[in-house]
Amino acid sequence: MNLPVFRFPKPSGSYGIGTLTYHWVDPGRPEAFTANSNDRRELMVQIWYPAKVDPSSPRAPYVPNPGALAPLARLLHWRAFIFRPLKYITTNAIESAPVAHGEPSFPVLICSHGRSGFRQENTRLVEELVSHGYIVAAIDHPYAASGVVFPDGRRATFDTRMLDRTFVDGKIPYLAQDAIFTLNQLGALNQSDPKGILTGRLDLQRAGIFGLSLGGEVSAEACLLEPRFRACLVMDVWMPADVVRAGLRRPTMWLTRDAKTMQLEGWAQADIDETLTTMRAVFESLPGDGYFVQVPGMFHQDFSDASFFSPLTSWLGVTGPINGRRAQGVISAYSLAFFDRHLKGRPEVLLNGPAQQYPEVLFETRRP
Repeated sequence: MNLPVFRFPKPSGSYGIGTLTYHWVDPGRPEAFTANSNDRRELMVQIWYPAKVDPSSPRAPYVPNPGALAPLARLLHWRAFIFRPLKYITTNAIESAPVAHGEPSFPVLICSHGRSGFRQENTRLVEELVSHGYIVAAIDHPYAASGVVFPDGRRATFDTRMLDRTFVDGKIPYLAQDAIFTLNQLGALNQSDPKGILTGRLDLQRAGIFGLSLGGEVSAEACLLEPRFRACLVMDVWMPADVVRAGLRRPTMWLTRDAKTMQLEGWAQADIDETLTTMRAVFESLPGDGYFVQVPGMFHQDFSDASFFSPLTSWLGVTGPINGRRAQGVISAYSLAFFDRHLKGRPEVLLNGPAQQYPEVLFETRRP
């Protein structure tokens, strides 16, 4: 099977989309995944932002280096070459476009990918959020990502120790520091963007974070450690033990599915129990606003862009029985409503209870 060339749907918001990519090194933090004590943690971070776009400008590529995704293909039990066509996919974003003038500055969201994932794996959701007035910075976590390509051509490939649950649990706080370091770098970027585009346009007083799978764990951990994150969105993953013990103090939404759907996907019962039990434990301990949103029929990869890859993803059991575009519509609607309420102060009726337009969604909320 080869993936076909597909198109991302046009986002529903009024803003065009620009994108920039940065290479940042954290001089104070040793690299935890390599044996060389002189190595320092370095990240590739892609930023999408509301932009003033020229319709004739070329669109940015989806994945410039699809060869780096070979470890993800192996994890999905696909052949390594399957992602090659992704180099022909373009997005709705324009590289280095000027920032839109709709607002003086825009709230900031950090995005963390799943295990053996890649920073662009939630491009559909990212573009939707940006079109409604958010700046989103997605991190490639070296050695937890499928493959990270640095500007000088070096490549940090997926560390197979990340397949071991005990090893992963020990690395969650370290990966959360990637998000905190990125937030610090965004502050420096707001002071003076070396690319001359984003200076003064990031509202870091309104910062949130979201992530899928491993990225959801990282997001929850970062919210526990860093009070500057004012809202946390977690997608389909169990919670780190220290988050369960301490709880979270920020508005949090969980996007997941019911146990029956997890069983249909083939998840082990122990993983199902841990995922739903730990998410619910943190949800029920929240001192303020919280949302527990389950979407029956969605498989784990339905929370990513996977449903766009091929009609065969459902047949292969990668995505679930829910229609892929319907799944993306649900994710986008609830994610946008959550951040709009808690970072922009909008009332957002969708978060008040079960919604007529999404009858399949099992919705629970907590209010102080």
